[in-house]
Amino acid sequence: MKNVFIDYLNLVSPTIMIMKNQFVIEMKNVTKIYKMDSVNVIGVENINLKIKKGEFVCVMGPSGSGKSTMLHLMGCLDKPTYGKVLIDGADSSRMSDDELADLRKYKIGFVFQFFNLYPTLTALENVELPMIIAEKDKEFRKKRAIELLKMVEMEEFKDYLPSQLSGGQRQKIAIARALANDPPIILADEPTGNLDSKSGEEVMKIFKELNKKGKTIVVVTHNEYVATFAERIILLKDGKIIKDERK
Repeated sequence: MKNVFIDYLNLVSPTIMIMKNQFVIEMKNVTKIYKMDSVNVIGVENINLKIKKGEFVCVMGPSGSGKSTMLHLMGCLDKPTYGKVLIDGADSSRMSDDELADLRKYKIGFVFQFFNLYPTLTALENVELPMIIAEKDKEFRKKRAIELLKMVEMEEFKDYLPSQLSGGQRQKIAIARALANDPPIILADEPTGNLDSKSGEEVMKIFKELNKKGKTIVVVTHNEYVATFAERIILLKDGKIIKDERK
């Protein structure tokens, strides 16, 4: 049996950003069941999926189809009831909580619909936060945070609190924060859901540029326009994949 500790060493080694496998995300016979009182609710059922390094994937489907559940499983924010989720070939179901935390810290960046910024921290401090958790040097993390804010055209707002910014501006800061530890995978859950069309387009163009630079992007959305930015579309219905097509 392959030793999970070897996989873990690969995840936290100095060469952590180098993805070693062709498929950066694999879901094998994945089912997630939620227990609500005496009722079992199926989030996703028997999902089999492989995502290659550098792909731009859009997961679509109506409300309640299992889109967010699938993304949370991909990001190891939740564990499947049955099946396996592999990140760069490493089986997340065999990892400890500390190992999963390191995986999320270094290999996966998250962008959420409601931004999830800390209201009492400035834009700069919000972007620095993942690097503080990763115990990066103070000078390094400040320099990198400024570079990331500059990349998303938010450098001039570095000292602003989230409450002083528009939804589009907050989402750009959230993207910069997701990139703080330079993860190879970016997972975005309805990233334009709270934005006007202009701000939404700006955000999607940032994802497109990141993809061109080699990031693997997975976006969950119900917006057909957002899906035009992706090269592969996965359609969910009632927790099952009913279509998986590349443009």
